[in-house]
Amino acid sequence: MTFTAASASAEPASAAPVTVGTGPVSFVDVVAVARHDAPISLDPGALAGVAATRQIIDGLANDVDPHYGISTGFGALATTFITTDRRAQLQASLVRSHAAGSGAEVEREVVRALMLLRLSTLMTGRTGVRPVTAETYAAVLNAGITPIVREFGSLGCSGDLAPLAHCALAIMGEGEVRDAAGTAMNAAEALAAAGITPVVLAEKEGLALINGTDGMLGMLVLALDDLATLLATADIAAAMSVEALLGTNAVFADDLQALRPQLGQADSASNLRALLIDSPLVASHAGPEDTTVQDAYSLRCSPQVHGAARDTAGHAALIAGRELSSAVDNPVVTLDGRVESNGNFHGAPVAYVLDFLAIATADVASMSERRTDRHLDVSRNKGLPPFLAHEVGVDSGLMIAQYTAAGIVSEMKRLAVPASVDSIPSSAMQEDHVSMGWSAARKLRRSIDGLGRVLAIEIMTAARSLDLRAPLVPGPATGAVRDLVRTVADGPGHDRFLSPEIEGVVGLVQTGSVKQAAVSVVGPLL
Repeated sequence: MTFTAASASAEPASAAPVTVGTGPVSFVDVVAVARHDAPISLDPGALAGVAATRQIIDGLANDVDPHYGISTGFGALATTFITTDRRAQLQASLVRSHAAGSGAEVEREVVRALMLLRLSTLMTGRTGVRPVTAETYAAVLNAGITPIVREFGSLGCSGDLAPLAHCALAIMGEGEVRDAAGTAMNAAEALAAAGITPVVLAEKEGLALINGTDGMLGMLVLALDDLATLLATADIAAAMSVEALLGTNAVFADDLQALRPQLGQADSASNLRALLIDSPLVASHAGPEDTTVQDAYSLRCSPQVHGAARDTAGHAALIAGRELSSAVDNPVVTLDGRVESNGNFHGAPVAYVLDFLAIATADVASMSERRTDRHLDVSRNKGLPPFLAHEVGVDSGLMIAQYTAAGIVSEMKRLAVPASVDSIPSSAMQEDHVSMGWSAARKLRRSIDGLGRVLAIEIMTAARSLDLRAPLVPGPATGAVRDLVRTVADGPGHDRFLSPEIEGVVGLVQTGSVKQAAVSVVGPLL
């Protein structure tokens, strides 16, 4: 499949309520709840199904034979029978002991995404929780209460145990949270202020609340949302560089691209054609008088690299869609009422594509940095001053902005080393192969942040090059982006404090403002 802005919600989502039922929540739903605080409602029919499944669990809880997760211990203690009077303590102890995270706080949007996805699985009726547990989980989200989740603690199998346990602890009225205003407090205080009664967990519920791939999946969905903006922005940056460096748009012709029918490549080339149409700068050197035989790869091959990243994102979106349709728990209650152990909590499918996206993201950034460098090199920038400096020798121009981009790209290459090839056994060798999917997701988030920064530096640099080509002017779309950049970063001139200008352009890139400026001229980008 090809990946476009329609593959994820690149535009601000509506705050309309998101209904959670037996079916999957959508990409748009995840982004709406995680990033825009959309309220959640629970489907009454699905709640009735949750109640019906709970009756099966209650029946097994009263059975004299042991049943894993209901009347036994967990993991390596799965054969240990637990008497009825100790089972509430068993479930609470499970959550408390697994809420063992360490490190920096995980971002609010990630916690909200993973909580929505866990709630979605609870509402399938395949986990055996009581309706009140799902209702309390939803109430915590709707109140804007965010459990404090620490960065380290998940091995991606059995799912994201520690992060989910921190969230389960919160609905028990224990642990640390932040309220809707962002104030840190204990969970009991936050729940009381919101009028929410803490849950006393019953049989099976501790397991149901912590066995899932929800953290890594939530971060994958949010990454795809970001990439829907950033990959289009990469095309915009490339178009500005092609134009400012007196490159040609002839290589982006539809018939040439069709000789290699890669879907993402076709979309990227289509964007470049649209962005460079009616450009006086491109027209200024077109024809036989142009002695350039071929542009450098970083210009000429932009659709091939940006397109491959799109296709990678398309594959990741396919995997994410399947995972959104999954009911991940262990044990799970089947449609015919059996309670069965399984391995669906293993994060490998999600971990692989998270790692794959980190590779693609790093490569798009690497090509962007090479284009930035061409603007600054007097031997390759076709008549522009060295480093785009105002007074050569006195001013350094944008020399060190390229250093910044290079440093970020170097970090992104390190982040592209797969996490999913690693595994450290746990639980006394019961869990002897793990996915490291959470780790793959955490490094992808850092890589995506880096991509936005590298693209911003290219766009800022290309905007200065376009200005220095006067009296020639850029095309309508790239000119609109250049004008937007000028709202946060000044044009050519003597050296000045550059960091605030870089951060200003980073903001324009990450919020989608750069993309929107181009779209306002040429219409939707693929």
